Amino acid sequence: EYIWKCFPQMCVCFNVSFVSCQTQRTLSLWNQLMGNQYILKQATLNEHHVYFSETVHYTHGHIRAVQCSSYNSRPFMGRLYEWEPFNEVPGDQHCELNCRAIGFRFYVRQSDRVIDGTPCGRNETSICVAGRCQSLGCDEYLGSGKMMDKCGVCGGDNTACKLVSGLFQQHSLNKVGYHKVVEIPEGATKINVTETVKSQNYLALRSRSGRSIINGNWAIDRPGKYEGVGTMFTYRRPNEITSTAGESFLADGPTNEILDVYVCTNQLVCTIEHSRNYRCSTDSETPNHQPLWCVLFSGSRYTIFHCVHRMSHEQAPENHCDSSTRPNSQEEPCNVQPCPAFWDIGEWSECSKKCGLGMQHRQVLCRHVYANRTLNVHASLCRHLEQPETSSTCQLKICSEWQINTEWSACSVPCGVGQRTREVQCVSNVGDVVSDDECNMKLRPSDKENCDMGPCAKSWFFTDWGNKCSAECGMGVQTRGVLCLTDHISSLPLEGCGHQRPAASQVCNNGPCENRIEWFTGPWSQCSAECGSGSQQRAVVCLMKSDEGFNVMPPYECSSLDKPPNQQSCHHKNCGAKWYHTDWSACSKTCEGGFRVREVRCLSDDTLSSEACEEQLKPREREDCNPGPCVPHIDENCRDKYFNCNVVVQARLCVYDYYKTTCCASCTRVADRQSQPE
Repeated sequence: EYIWKCFPQMCVCFNVSFVSCQTQRTLSLWNQLMGNQYILKQATLNEHHVYFSETVHYTHGHIRAVQCSSYNSRPFMGRLYEWEPFNEVPGDQHCELNCRAIGFRFYVRQSDRVIDGTPCGRNETSICVAGRCQSLGCDEYLGSGKMMDKCGVCGGDNTACKLVSGLFQQHSLNKVGYHKVVEIPEGATKINVTETVKSQNYLALRSRSGRSIINGNWAIDRPGKYEGVGTMFTYRRPNEITSTAGESFLADGPTNEILDVYVCTNQLVCTIEHSRNYRCSTDSETPNHQPLWCVLFSGSRYTIFHCVHRMSHEQAPENHCDSSTRPNSQEEPCNVQPCPAFWDIGEWSECSKKCGLGMQHRQVLCRHVYANRTLNVHASLCRHLEQPETSSTCQLKICSEWQINTEWSACSVPCGVGQRTREVQCVSNVGDVVSDDECNMKLRPSDKENCDMGPCAKSWFFTDWGNKCSAECGMGVQTRGVLCLTDHISSLPLEGCGHQRPAASQVCNNGPCENRIEWFTGPWSQCSAECGSGSQQRAVVCLMKSDEGFNVMPPYECSSLDKPPNQQSCHHKNCGAKWYHTDWSACSKTCEGGFRVREVRCLSDDTLSSEACEEQLKPREREDCNPGPCVPHIDENCRDKYFNCNVVVQARLCVYDYYKTTCCASCTRVADRQSQPE
């Protein structure tokens, strides 16, 4: 037997936009796992489908923390640390177990892979399997790439539903309170309700069963996420001071119950854009916009009767009860007492720094609903509530810093002003080289600076004479290399190369020749190319050589002999390094032993400094000179003409020409003594 039973229900205020789809949505396995409890399972792959066994429960979001904390009892570098997950790593490392020591600025890769099933990446449906981050499709197959379309169809093409949108615009609402905007049918997806212009009104949402989801029961909720009718709603209320945007709430759906959207008004002009982005049924009528309102301070509730079983009180279809005996619904006022003051919390501002420790702020106001208006009141009226923080520290990431990788290089020149360099890089807190933009450019160390190697001079440098004479007998020619180079030793008395170039060739004689006719060759000319391949020429003549000299003979006299070539190829690039030296400087003393110096360099073919010369063949850089005693020069005409010239010397009269001539010998001896070094 069935009877009517009363269910009291409160009046609530709502405001909505949505997507409607009648197609039933198949929940993916991953969405089931992402509930209040995270379920970690050992995963195996079979044709890319995920099968699970050995269920282990972890609190959602802490699976990596559990894995990192398992290393707390294992010493690292000789001591124990407490570890927490470190996620600021490149995408290809998301399935590695990277843990940061709590309270320290370093992290360690504890394992090259996390436990299979660990979330990875930004996509909530991506998990690690065998060390790779793979996305679980809505068909529960890893790597299938299938996603829910806007209609809630796995792998669909958005054709199973249609867009339903509209604009609720009332320039003159009759009363202050809740006004119904639109009805959202069951199965709606991609719900979007947005207040197009900032106002003092609030959006509200209620299910058809009477459950308040957002801003119901005359209470204003904080922005955030609210669950209801099978989906999650994101409620946004921009900062009332810094933003001009209106309120909004969004949901992916699908909904499992009819929803009513309301606007709870404090001012009598309202514009709301609502979109039921997709709706499956083409026969449904557009929801009406009949307003329903209730005052902010007091509402009404009414009785609802259902047909139930008399004994078990389980709800039954209404045709099981006698409709003629159904009681009339009664209405009564409710919540007539004034609402208490409350803290209205704005959104956090952006962090004051892009990296490192910064600050963020938010607006916290004590507000009270009075005379159908929400007003700012004194903070003392909210003293029964704990006041939320208005400022907080924040850190988006640890700042990168400049790192000097190398010492200064050698100066680019051996003398004069050149440059030296060093390597400076911007390094992140994990040791990776990043773009210079991520470091403070004002603090960047210099990577280039000038260097002064002292003034430059020039001097002639030449090698020793060659050991081979151009002629096997008689007179020939020897050669040597001569170069004018910049000298970086400024202490030598060198003032430039000048025009007195040292000889590059000299005559040589290997002894007397016999009377015979031979081809005689002149010296090879200089190579036509300073480096690489070139050519050289020389004169070839037929001569008769004897002890008396050479006689030029006609070429046919030497026809029985092989004529030497008068041209050959040459290549100077690979001659190797040689010792070059300058002329000796002047002797430091004219007698009794002094010394003189010269500069010696080892130079390669391209006249650059080299270390390839043989050290035992290096010419001397210093030698003694003028070892003989100092003998005064005697001038027969320089004599003292007076016996008392010693008085002239004592009176220092030798500076005068008269006394210098009259007492020449005495004045000369004094001058010689003064000129001798100490």
